[in-house]
Amino acid sequence: MYYGTGIVLIVVGAILRWAVADRVQGINLPMIGLICMVGGVLAIVLTMLSSARGTRTTRHTEVDPATGARTDRIDTV
Repeated sequence: MYYGTGIVLIVVGAILRWAVADRVQGINLPMIGLICMVGGVLAIVLTMLSSARGTRTTRHTEVDPATGARTDRIDTV
């Protein structure tokens, strides 16, 4: 997950929690907002832990000169 995903979840959750005044029968919008905010915080924390461990993702692109076909390889270290 990325930082942006966590921030978006926090913002959407805050809007549902505090800014939406409508009521939907059978759906608790403030609770859904709280769940989104917790998920956003969890996404940010997991991203920080992942980058703190030194996890690196590299992408290699190779082009075959004979056929012009492109091959992508993604390595996670």
